This record gives sequence, C-alpha cells and structure tokens, in this order.
Amino acid sequence: MAAVRHIGDLPDMRGLQGGKDVHRPAGGRGMRGLGVHGIHGLDRLPVLREGRTMTPAPARHKRTTGRTGMTIGFVGLGKMGRGMASNLQTKGFSLMVHDVVEAPMTALEALGAKRGTPAEIAAACDIVVTMLPTGKEVAEVVLAPGGILDHARPGTMILDMSTIDPETTDRLHEETRRRGMTAVDAPVGRLAWHADRGQSLFMVGADDADYQRALPLLQAMGTTIHHSGGPGAGTRMKLVNNYLAIILCQLNAEALSLSQRFGLDLGKTLDVLYGTTATNGQLKVNWPNKVLAGDTEPGFSIDLAHKDLTLIVQAANAARVPVPVAAAAREAFSQARARGYGQNDFSAMVDVACDIAQIERARLPKGYTPPA
Repeated sequence: MAAVRHIGDLPDMRGLQGGKDVHRPAGGRGMRGLGVHGIHGLDRLPVLREGRTMTPAPARHKRTTGRTGMTIGFVGLGKMGRGMASNLQTKGFSLMVHDVVEAPMTALEALGAKRGTPAEIAAACDIVVTMLPTGKEVAEVVLAPGGILDHARPGTMILDMSTIDPETTDRLHEETRRRGMTAVDAPVGRLAWHADRGQSLFMVGADDADYQRALPLLQAMGTTIHHSGGPGAGTRMKLVNNYLAIILCQLNAEALSLSQRFGLDLGKTLDVLYGTTATNGQLKVNWPNKVLAGDTEPGFSIDLAHKDLTLIVQAANAARVPVPVAAAAREAFSQARARGYGQNDFSAMVDVACDIAQIERARLPKGYTPPA
C-alpha cells in the first residue's frame, strides 16, 4: 500500500495507480454521544505507519455463501452509489440493492445483483451500505419505525456513506449500539467518475474492530481510506473537507470573472495561477475538465454544494466556531440556485459570476495544456 497523501473531493493523481492508501489516526474512539461539540479521546488507536500493510480481519455474522461469504445490501444508487455498488458486485461481493429509481437497479441486476426492499435487504444482509442524499433520508430509511434497523438482526453493520449532519450520524451510532448492531460513518471524497472506477476516497469514523470489518468493502470501492477517528469522525471530517472544496469554487469564480472583465487571456491567467500559491485543486484539476471546457453536467451539483454548506454552517454554529466565509459562500450558492443553476456542476459558479457581471463566460481554447 502506498503512503497516504491527501484528503479531497479531487483526485490525487499520484495515488491512483498501483495500490491503495490506508491511513489510521493517531487517536481513536472517543466520539460516542458527543453531538457536534467536539472530538475527544482520540488517543487510543494505533497508527498504521507509512508503508505497512493492514490485513483485514475476517468478516463476522455470515448468513449466505459466495466468494466473500457475505451478502451486502446497498441502498441508494445515485451518481456515486451506483458506481460504488457496481465495483462491489464485480469484485466478488454478493449484493442486494435498492433505489427509488428503476434504472440503476436494472443496471446492477445485469451485473448479477439482486433487488430488494430496504426491509428485505435488512433481514438478509450482514452489512447494509447506505448512500443517501441527506440526513432526512437516512433517518427515514434507517432509523424510523419500520426502517432498516427494525428489520435487521443483531450483529448487522450499517455502513453509511452519506454526507449528512453530525447529529444524525450520532443517532445512528447510538441506536445501532442499543440494538446490538454496529455502525460506520464513511462519507466519500472525490467525484462520481472516481466512484465508477473504484477510485473513491473514504473518511471513516468507527471503532477499530468495526473499521476492520468494513475495510474490505472500502478497498473494493476506493483507493484511499482514512480512518479519521471514532464513531462520528468521518462525517465531521467530510464537512471540514467540503468546506474548503466548495468555497474554492466561489473564490475561483470571482477571480476568473474578474480576469474576463480585465480582458486577460484565460490560458495565460491559469498559467500564472498554477505557478503560484494561488492555485488549488478545483482550479487545477476539476475546472479545466468541467466548466472551463464547457461541461457543466453535474459531477457534484450546485444544489448539493449548497446542502453541504448549510450542514457546515449549522454544525459550526452548534460547535460555536464562526465560519463567516462559509456563510457568505452559501448565499452565493443560494443566488445561483435562484437563477436556475442548481443542477449544474458546482464549477459552474464561474458561469453565474460572469452572467451577473454581463461578461463572456470563461472558456479555455481547445488544446490548452496546463504547465507541468
């Protein structure tokens, strides 16, 4: 396994070839029941030192047979979930899947997965993976009366990869523990095309034993896995990560729209920015392949970015941490949604800025090659 490099919604191209990065924290398990007010007691888990390979512990609670000896449920087959579920199915896991949309279930069936209702999946599966839009859906599908927990057996693991509020994550951990089950929060970094290729990044919150049990699934779906701390740490890490990833889109949008007003050549502007500390992963990796190339189809939409900024501001307020830049960026994304851009890729914030200023949209000429 290669050494860990970074956390981000964007690809670390150095780390996507030849192996998977696994990182465990210098601290460990002290997050149960802490709400959003802090992370304490992260000092008990061992460190996976650079260059060492972690051998996953064997899975427990087996109910069916197959190459892995487990049946895995997967609920939520959207842009990210479908790719991750496909990787699990093609890499030897026996899957039962569910989504409110028919097409992704049909696609997974073509790969050999079986479909089922959330209740059927809960009753049949050792581990249930959830990849849902918000905490509201996680509460309704998993925690509410008649939901997954009401149909699952003791020993079942809920592996929630949704980006949600810390309060719902804490509820999930508390409720599964009360019922003799376990939970892991493992929100996803990088974009939908990484999920399709099995190149996702995971930020994991779990006790050590639960992390070990979930690890084979995460390795089948991604290349970089960060054990961020105890229960709830993954969700909180994702909010910190997305704070920077999203506000950079707003900063880039304002800077590039200003360059357009000044009449500067966009390619030369990027050459300068890429050569100074002004550069960032969105501007250097994502944007040249998305909005600056004229592609605003959502890998991660403005609507979802606005949702995450709302989670960030709420969680920060609850923790009494001022985040004025996040609040300002959220209002900029609110304006974009009001102008009809909600389903565009979040890199399209530069189109919003240019349209408001009534200047030509920023687009790179064909054949532009960024400096090495």
